[in-house]
Amino acid sequence: MKIIHCADLHLDSKCSANLSSEKAKERKRELLQTFSRMVAYAQREGVEAILIAGDLFDTKKISVTTKNTVLHEIQQHPQINFYYLKGNHDQEDFFGNLEQIPENLFLFSSRWQHYELGENIVISGVELGRENSTAVAATLVLQEDKCNIVMLHGQESITEGKKKAELINLRELRNKAIDYLALGHIHGYKLEPLDARGSYCYPGCLEGRGFDECGDHGFVLLQVTSKGKIETEFVPFASRKLYTLEVDVSGCQSTGTMVERAREAVASAGVAPEDMIKFVLCGEVDVECEKDVDLFLQYFRDDFYYVKAYDETRLYVNPLDFQYDESLTGEFVRTVLAQEDLEEEKKMQVIRFGLQALRGEVQE
Repeated sequence: MKIIHCADLHLDSKCSANLSSEKAKERKRELLQTFSRMVAYAQREGVEAILIAGDLFDTKKISVTTKNTVLHEIQQHPQINFYYLKGNHDQEDFFGNLEQIPENLFLFSSRWQHYELGENIVISGVELGRENSTAVAATLVLQEDKCNIVMLHGQESITEGKKKAELINLRELRNKAIDYLALGHIHGYKLEPLDARGSYCYPGCLEGRGFDECGDHGFVLLQVTSKGKIETEFVPFASRKLYTLEVDVSGCQSTGTMVERAREAVASAGVAPEDMIKFVLCGEVDVECEKDVDLFLQYFRDDFYYVKAYDETRLYVNPLDFQYDESLTGEFVRTVLAQEDLEEEKKMQVIRFGLQALRGEVQE
């Protein structure tokens, strides 16, 4: 039997931290489309169940379009069972307010609920809160002879989480006959052993929304054998990838040479035109180096869906270059370098602006 484990879809996320209003709306639609694409994948591949381990939605006010789309996908695929466990971003009223819950939609509550899937698979889950978080492990009872898949949403921990209800104490869940612990909350893929019998997994989010969510994103495909053994495969599925590329521009004397360094980094990372990039310019550059970050970005804006750049370069002046320079420039540089009350980086900035002023260059 094939099962999909996904989490942290964050549908209706504003996606406005980096993007323009128009692209943020487009990206918001893409998150919803990726959910529909995943369901289509499930139908095509013969998947019999989709586990949504929390944060299906991102906000309290869910748009009518998102509500209708999610409900439509569930209703139009009766051959697929949907197991939906709310996370810390999800609200109480989405499915609870429906006049009739679809027969293939299974929900959870603040107490453990168990659903049989096929002859030997049991899907168990509980929604964490301050009232039940410390008793979750103690109240979990599973049958040893079943293939037990347990769903939770929260941050993994090996200690008690009395102050934060969403903490999941993995140590207390060991040796509880869990074959696969399907988690949500962490936005990156992670699969680790839980104990000698089972493993725990965060599938990560379906789509990266910000540059703290770079790399591959998707879901986990579970293949449960007739003997109850579980094989897992991470399936990259996002419509776009996000990259943070550090570009060492040490020794560059112009914006053009920095662009060439960046192009090399892009080619090495395999960035596609539909992807999003954050460049971080780093390294040491000469204080007289010509560097225009806006111009740098202009070289890439038409090549990728979105680009931004942070300038984290350090300015450098070699005092020996001005040691015997008897000009006004030499005197100025030596005077600034001799200031003991200025930090080194501040000295470099003063020298840079001063040299530009001496050459008659206008600073905007």
